Amino acid sequence: MKYFKKLGLLPKVLLAIALGIVFSFFTPDWAVRVFITLNSIFSNLLGLVIPLLIIGLIAPGITELGRGAGKLLLITAGIAYLSTILSGFFSFFTCEWAYPKFLGGSIMSLGTLDMSGGLTPYFTIEMPPVMSVTTALVIAFMIGLGLTLVKGDTFRKLMTDFRDLIYVIISKVIIPFLPIYIFGIFLQMGAEGKVMAVMGMFLKIIVIIAIMHILLLLIQFCIAGAISKKNPFKALMTMLPAYVTALGTQSSAATIPVTLAQTRKNGVRKEIADFVIPLCATIHLSGSTLKIVACAYAISLSLGLPSGFDLYSGFIMMLGITMVAAPGVPGGAIMAAIGLIASMLGFDANMQGLMIALYIAMDSFGTAGNVTGDGAIALIVNSMHFTKKETTQTDEEVI
Repeated sequence: MKYFKKLGLLPKVLLAIALGIVFSFFTPDWAVRVFITLNSIFSNLLGLVIPLLIIGLIAPGITELGRGAGKLLLITAGIAYLSTILSGFFSFFTCEWAYPKFLGGSIMSLGTLDMSGGLTPYFTIEMPPVMSVTTALVIAFMIGLGLTLVKGDTFRKLMTDFRDLIYVIISKVIIPFLPIYIFGIFLQMGAEGKVMAVMGMFLKIIVIIAIMHILLLLIQFCIAGAISKKNPFKALMTMLPAYVTALGTQSSAATIPVTLAQTRKNGVRKEIADFVIPLCATIHLSGSTLKIVACAYAISLSLGLPSGFDLYSGFIMMLGITMVAAPGVPGGAIMAAIGLIASMLGFDANMQGLMIALYIAMDSFGTAGNVTGDGAIALIVNSMHFTKKETTQTDEEVI
């Protein structure tokens, strides 16, 4: 047990998936129903927590961005948001083209994931959320923007403490229980004969997402290279140590020292790098957004849910804002996004569980994409800031 506790979230999730499949071949139905009962209670708890999570993460995040909103902050935040949503749209259009070609057989074999007609929980505990996800988002925006205009610190400190409480719930309750939750999902799918179709789809999606991550980084650095007039391929190669470090740590925050060092090697001024990299570690999650959109689109397509551009465009725009609030723990981005996935895309508890499992299976790659893309943003901000500054100084000299 102590060795299991030392494992990271990704190994735990992969182990949970494998054990769920293996145990499904010989576990009696009564034992499977025990885990189905636990999953039912956990999914209801998740539904209760999600609106509170949205308020507790997004409101303080908006407040902190607004309090020192200088031009450099606004420029960096604007570029980060643009990069995040463009990665989402890149993922959507790529998946719209690629999935029917490469997932055709998986889509046909998966059909439907309706597990309501099979094994059922022994009992469930109802935990209705205090408000809808949409209401929570509106309240979070109102509080966050309002606090940027309020001089007092009392309510601001209250929201900061509330965010810390949400971090504790995520890191001490939700994240530790996720492997058991995912084990129960795959145990049930295996017992009901649905697991092979799902796993076949998973493997194909992982390959497609890995290719998209590489293409996204090339696009980001080609744009940054064009603006900063630097060799994009050389700049990308310079950022590789940060990419590899993020693969191991699964944390943007833990990779900041390496990301800073490599960004400076790309010629970014120290003061710009010291400002942009820590900020983007929080607000720029292009790799995570690409992965969330790709996973969600695959599940929507496979299960016959709406997957049109009109639906996903709104989802991607909102996801770009929600990613600002993603906590810096492994799996934090998907936990911040799960409310939108449920409310805007119509995912039920089982679909959310599949979404979490599929996302976490590639969590390291999303984090690595995030921090490497931070280096591209630093190049752009450095070029824009100092070009503008030099132009202003030249004008003053002429006058």
